[in-house]
Amino acid sequence: MAAVDPLAAYRAKRDPSRTAEPVPPAGQPLPTGDDDTFVVHEHHTPRGRTGERVHWDLRLERGGVLKSWAVPKGPPTEPGVNRLAVPTEDHPLEYASFSGTIAAGEYGAGVSTIWDAGRYATETWTDDHVTVAFDGQRLSGRFVLFRLPDGSWALRKLDADPVTDAPVADGVPEDLVPMLAAIGELPRDDDPRWGYEFKWDGVRVLAHVRSGRARLRARSGNDVTATYPELHALPAALAGHDAVLDGEVVALDARGRPDFGLLQGRMHRTGPEVARRAAAAPVSYLLFDLLALDGENLLGLPYRERRARLDALAPASDRWVTTPWFPGDAPGVGAQVQAASRENGLEGVVVKRLDAPYRPGGRGPDWRKVKNLRTQSVVVGGWRPGEGRRAGGIGSLLVGVHDDTGALVFAGHVGTGFTAKALADLEPLLTPRADPPFTDTLPREVTRDAHWVEPRLVGEVRYGEWTREGRLRHPAWRGLRDDVRPGDVVVEPG
Repeated sequence: MAAVDPLAAYRAKRDPSRTAEPVPPAGQPLPTGDDDTFVVHEHHTPRGRTGERVHWDLRLERGGVLKSWAVPKGPPTEPGVNRLAVPTEDHPLEYASFSGTIAAGEYGAGVSTIWDAGRYATETWTDDHVTVAFDGQRLSGRFVLFRLPDGSWALRKLDADPVTDAPVADGVPEDLVPMLAAIGELPRDDDPRWGYEFKWDGVRVLAHVRSGRARLRARSGNDVTATYPELHALPAALAGHDAVLDGEVVALDARGRPDFGLLQGRMHRTGPEVARRAAAAPVSYLLFDLLALDGENLLGLPYRERRARLDALAPASDRWVTTPWFPGDAPGVGAQVQAASRENGLEGVVVKRLDAPYRPGGRGPDWRKVKNLRTQSVVVGGWRPGEGRRAGGIGSLLVGVHDDTGALVFAGHVGTGFTAKALADLEPLLTPRADPPFTDTLPREVTRDAHWVEPRLVGEVRYGEWTREGRLRHPAWRGLRDDVRPGDVVVEPG
């Protein structure tokens, strides 16, 4: 007897030529995994002419597919609350990383985005009772899915989170925004008030370690714990200490140098492919500040003392290390560090006042970044079709920045610096829209064949200069940034 295809119902409802959803062909073997990935999608569907309906879909990896339940009111966040959970067709494992617009007229038409994702452990799994423990960005702790006497299902949270929302130290909340550096120049040679660090080519991440568990939060505020599983062992390296650490997540090339291109394959990933990508391009966490330790708030301490406390903590392995720093107590130290950064192909130097406290969210004079190359964060607002090898897909990206009023204005189009893989990874992350997100008037040669998208993705470009018209000259794509919020993107001094 032929084996039952668990994805037959899924395929029957979808046209692969029309939907943006993954539709694996029939007949191929199901992928194998560890039955430990979960994802929750937030699904907005049109309702009438102007309204919309929203529900959430909980999906658990099991036997090569994602077992799925629609939860109209969303997963409960308090223990003891039941939420209706309607079983739906099994979905392919690839759906764990799907986010995008499902075309009008297709089953489930609307916008589906990832609301939460991470790992889970199975406690019980029967035909009418499933008990699991979530380790996600929004969901954590034990939950149960169970069949009610009338045949319907419900989802209930069984206990409080294993790690409470209490911070490591008072005044150092989990949503703390990291201190930022302003563009500047090296101090004069004989100024001993400064310390020097290398500027690393990665993404900024704060690690909150409490009760043997680490939560990783990007500069944008996004929880990226599930994105970098190789950093989950960080608490063990702290030998029982609770701490809040500041640093940069990087992917290293064969010579041990940060490679922003390698890091691209790790961003915006939460599904089953995370483990595979972590094995192919593991990240490292370069630590350069200590903000709290065992309940003590260190934000008000001088930089020199915070660095000394971090160096004494000395959490080191092949996946994280405390970075070097150099006090400017001798003539020429800053110039030497800058020269070393250029010789090693690094982004530049960060200069920090030795007596300065840590100012969350601030971009003041106490921290300066001295760049070796010109880079600029940009918001992706559209794309133009390619030609030749790029025919039928993205040829260039239309990007913008926010002006002094907060409006998103056009900054030019970027058509170089991409690899075929980068474009393939980028396309499913774009959400189409009918009109341009830029507020200024665009040239006709740009608008005639433009495809507009919601301004949700932030990237980084290398460029020659800004023109008088406010356009980037000769921009080249460096990659996406998931540590920068679109609303924070403004013109950065060169």
